[in-house]
Amino acid sequence: MSIAVGQFNHSVEIMFEDLHRQYWPESALYIVATPIGNLSDISLRALYTLQMVDVIACEDTRSSKSLLNTYGITTTLIAAHQHNEMEASQQIIQRLSQGQRVALISDAGAPAVSDPGGRIVALVKQAGFDVRPIPGPSAVITALMGSGVTDDMQPGFTFAGFIPHKTMARQQWFEQWRHSPLAVLMFESPHRIIDSLEDLCAIYGDNRQVTIARELTKRFEQIVSLPAKALLQWIQEDSNRQRGEFVLIISPEEKSGDNDSQNAYLDELLQVMLAQVSLKDAVKMATKLTGFSKDIVYSRALTLKETI
Repeated sequence: MSIAVGQFNHSVEIMFEDLHRQYWPESALYIVATPIGNLSDISLRALYTLQMVDVIACEDTRSSKSLLNTYGITTTLIAAHQHNEMEASQQIIQRLSQGQRVALISDAGAPAVSDPGGRIVALVKQAGFDVRPIPGPSAVITALMGSGVTDDMQPGFTFAGFIPHKTMARQQWFEQWRHSPLAVLMFESPHRIIDSLEDLCAIYGDNRQVTIARELTKRFEQIVSLPAKALLQWIQEDSNRQRGEFVLIISPEEKSGDNDSQNAYLDELLQVMLAQVSLKDAVKMATKLTGFSKDIVYSRALTLKETI
């Protein structure tokens, strides 16, 4: 597919003119999400913000310069990382009190979630200054989009952050999320991905459905969903599959549905709901109320619908 570059550039110019006319308050902290891999994923609004502000507070000036140089942005950088958040927040608050606009970015993705920045945001808000988020790339949402684990009927999930480094803490961590009724997302590094999958198998069993998403938005991106043991074997088969940053998605624990009383309760619930609401809404509500998998509830609802 060919792209009319001239027409595209003209459209970008028009959009930047529109951005210039928008409201950009002074004495405000702009929290800007940046690409998680592919630099082209940055939004025009993020680019405009980064060139408009007086200073950019960033996790690592070297990483940030690579992004900014790509787009010809020369805004002054200051350090704001895990080890100097208190000091950086005071410096930012001082600039805000002078009427300046400050942007906050991390090395990749959204600041103040699993990356540094949360303390800065809290202190800036406590000081009475405006905080404006500029949304963009997220490894969590990207992994979910490609996994098929969530949908409009069952959109819930839990983001648990980075898996602990040490064995005992890691095993306790997995046990903590073992019976979660929602999909649980975790971050892991390439150096510990094998250890984590081994512990996951030991605690969740070989058949727990797990999705692994690696190198998201990059050339060698892979999103694979398999039972835990099969996923461990898959990643061990090729050392290249052990490279990159990882998102693990642990699917909710499946309910067997074999118990007669549980089945009777589900049927009774669905019969009442199907008489009042649509099939889709009945399945959605029954899934949340019973803890059964959506597939089991949907299959049973279809059968009961024919008898009503």
